[in-house]
Amino acid sequence: MLKRIALLVLLLAVPLGYSQTKHPITFEDMMKLKRLGDPVVSPDGKWVLFNATEVDLEANTRKPHIWIIPASGGEARKLTDDKTGEQHARFSPDGKRILFHTSKDGGQQVWLWDFDSVNGKFTGEPKKLTNISTEADGAMWSPDGKNIVFASEVYSECTVNDDVCNAAKDDATGKSKVKAKIFTRLLFRHWNTYANGKRSHLFVVNVENGKTNDITPGDHATPPFSLGGQDDYSISPDGKEVAYSSNHEEVEAASTNNDIFIVPITGGVAKQISTSKGSDTTPLYSPDGKWLAWRMQVRNGYESDRFRLVAMDRATGKISNLTEQFDQWVGTIAWSPDSKSIYFSSESKGESPIYRVSVAGNDVKPGPSKTAAAAVATHPVKEIIRGHDDELNITADGKAIIFTKMSAERPNEVYRLALKTDGMADGKAEQLTHMNDAVFAGLFTSPIEPFWFTGAEQAKVEGFIVKPPDFDAKKKWPVKFLIHGGPQGAWGDSWTYRWNAQMFAANGYVVVQINPRGSTGYGQKFIDEINGNWGGRPYQDLMMGLDAVLTKNPYLDKDRVCTLGASYGGYMVNWIIGHTNRFKCAVSHDGVFNTESAYGTTEELWFNEWEFKGMPWTNQPVYRQWSPHFSATKFKTPTLVVHSQLDYRLDVSQGLDLFTTLQRLKVPSKMLYFPDEGHWVLKPQNSRLWYKTVNEWVDQYLKK
Repeated sequence: MLKRIALLVLLLAVPLGYSQTKHPITFEDMMKLKRLGDPVVSPDGKWVLFNATEVDLEANTRKPHIWIIPASGGEARKLTDDKTGEQHARFSPDGKRILFHTSKDGGQQVWLWDFDSVNGKFTGEPKKLTNISTEADGAMWSPDGKNIVFASEVYSECTVNDDVCNAAKDDATGKSKVKAKIFTRLLFRHWNTYANGKRSHLFVVNVENGKTNDITPGDHATPPFSLGGQDDYSISPDGKEVAYSSNHEEVEAASTNNDIFIVPITGGVAKQISTSKGSDTTPLYSPDGKWLAWRMQVRNGYESDRFRLVAMDRATGKISNLTEQFDQWVGTIAWSPDSKSIYFSSESKGESPIYRVSVAGNDVKPGPSKTAAAAVATHPVKEIIRGHDDELNITADGKAIIFTKMSAERPNEVYRLALKTDGMADGKAEQLTHMNDAVFAGLFTSPIEPFWFTGAEQAKVEGFIVKPPDFDAKKKWPVKFLIHGGPQGAWGDSWTYRWNAQMFAANGYVVVQINPRGSTGYGQKFIDEINGNWGGRPYQDLMMGLDAVLTKNPYLDKDRVCTLGASYGGYMVNWIIGHTNRFKCAVSHDGVFNTESAYGTTEELWFNEWEFKGMPWTNQPVYRQWSPHFSATKFKTPTLVVHSQLDYRLDVSQGLDLFTTLQRLKVPSKMLYFPDEGHWVLKPQNSRLWYKTVNEWVDQYLKK
């Protein structure tokens, strides 16, 4: 009887929803997860290829592998288990072969492998197609199956297609005992690497004979640098033309004006077809070849201008703006097989739903006057499915979308959504892959809980809460207050491996995240209101949001709150500790400390020149108004500083400057320095140290 009573007491002590068979997520758990992406569907719609990156914590490596799964659902199979890894699989137009990238025979090259679509198996052995010394990346098939287009970085001074010259220069650079560099123009370093005299060019390789030709020679990067996402080039359905994005401005470091060009696939004179002063990216031909669509910004120098979706009639050259009335950014785009509409993802209030828009337009909206001549065609945007969705593939029959979906509780998996004849959703999305089910079977994660409040100037602002695994509303919980980077970014119902809310909540904290002014997914005006106002409206939004959530939720301990942020979030932490002492501790990762010196040590100058309305010598008041270092005399908050040597977006000197200041002011402080990381901490063991150091710092001040 006593044993039964003891067991009953024990069960009652466990909060509802908390399973004793599961445990809070640990860093080791997170490293066991396979990181899915890049799904592609076979031409017959039967199969889906995708990447799954696996982490070896002890070896300190991340390696991608290609997997295949039936599009109707079933067991996923790994393509190979080669030690070097492989990725970027693409079906040939007839579905009988795939191309992929691997470095198993030296540098990364394009390989081909025969495929039997009847049973989903690969036959024979894969064969290497390219053998270019500067390696190959981003390969895609021409629709006629005769050629493959890929990108490779080559030396501008080498003559076209002179791979011997490129190989010799690489070899000489590697053997030279002199590592000095000479620069004659800006953008001499970018993100985490110094310029090496190379430019990215597009090459065409013949599938049968392997003959390779550079079709974008010259001293311009084609495609331009990208942090990921959709390809910045595509091939016309007849296989005769290539469209690509490239920046031909004189000072690339101060311009975002990428333009769309077209060139014969055999090479020749390229022609610019875009007309916008802003960035034009990700060109994509319609299946019938009549249209060329791309994403367009209208303001040069502003990387966070709204991405609109435009389509050019290839016969007339007329460009139509399909989403001018849609006040959200257009993300990944995919044509419907009948070429009548385009599907795309778009950030919206912490999610990234999938939408659909008609190319021709199907209604008329009156213009400024009531005359028929003033009427303008509109293109209604229809939401297909909500969630955090991306990487869209439409099956050749138009009956389904294959895409990736994530949440704050789970990383990416591949899903399938059936479509009706009108192109809208036919039921709910079906999860195809279950790559991480075994890991999550033993983990407890918490759903993200949105809340709204009134911010600065009466703006409606959204925030989110993530609770710890053993949450009990009757207790008082310490708070980790996270501030996102960008600043044009957003928290939401999504998974990340760097600033993971589940990891921060796991050891007994409530995580609070707020999307202040400048955040994406709430309209362009909301984004623009941070420009020239870095420590103004956003700071007010954050403080008012924290006040609101603390007032509404009595289980939050207002006396035990730590603020943490990276990039712009690091800047805001630096700003906060100079304007309030309400926080028990702070973590500033890769943040701007001195806006004027940050300008001289960064590389993408357009960013600072837009956000601070000029250069330090042309608009000094704005730079100084929003520079955290001028408030250093007010610093009292114990602060952990994190910065990396290879961070060229925000130079390591910003972190050193902040730490030195804190130390001289005798403010409790510590610095975590990574000599081998850039703007993000990516190496598995470095990431483990990062989480350990950050969480221990917070525990030190909130769990006494």
